[in-house]
Amino acid sequence: MNSKASSEQSGWTLIFACWLIAVVAMLGSLFFSEVMGLKPCLLCWYQRIFMYPLVVLFLVGMFPLDRSVVRYTLPIAVIGCGFAIYHYLLYSGYIPEGLLPCSADLPCTEINLELMGFITIPMLSILSYTAIIILLFIFRRRTKG
Repeated sequence: MNSKASSEQSGWTLIFACWLIAVVAMLGSLFFSEVMGLKPCLLCWYQRIFMYPLVVLFLVGMFPLDRSVVRYTLPIAVIGCGFAIYHYLLYSGYIPEGLLPCSADLPCTEINLELMGFITIPMLSILSYTAIIILLFIFRRRTKG
């Protein structure tokens, strides 16, 4: 296999991995709300708003492989990650109560799920966005030129 075809295959695999992460994150959030009955707070909705379009955008960017997929997905992932970090800081108590954007009915600081004592829903969101961002930077680096 020549170098260009190998680079093309590697790039496609990276975008597929981004798509897979976005799909798992989307299905996970839907499972939490629709099956487990956890009502998403305002910040959860913002994180969903930035994750759900990535599923479609990565899919469109794979067929055929669009090298500019980074241009229109990286900003969305970075903004979504910003909301996730802010939510995690609220959740962890690092941001004062007065700066809470959520209502009393659906508080952003309520612990709905905690895996292994420290993995929370906002942390899962941060991990998803961070993995996507890292893969996009690797994709951009490998497909330059």
